[in-house]
Amino acid sequence: MSQSIEILRHLKAGNHLTSLEAVRQFGTLRLAARIFDLREKGHHIESIMVDRKGKLVAEYYLKR
Repeated sequence: MSQSIEILRHLKAGNHLTSLEAVRQFGTLRLAARIFDLREKGHHIESIMVDRKGKLVAEYYLKR
């Protein structure tokens, strides 16, 4: 199964996802690229910046 499909399933389940979580769960080092691909296919994925241990990181979720 492709990383994009796994990521989309994760987001469709109502979960949010950061780059570090994507590395741990799916082995993808390029989450932003996978999100771009999914958006190009018409999926309404949003992002917000969240503070994780003093660093701002992008967190992605599926807009419902």
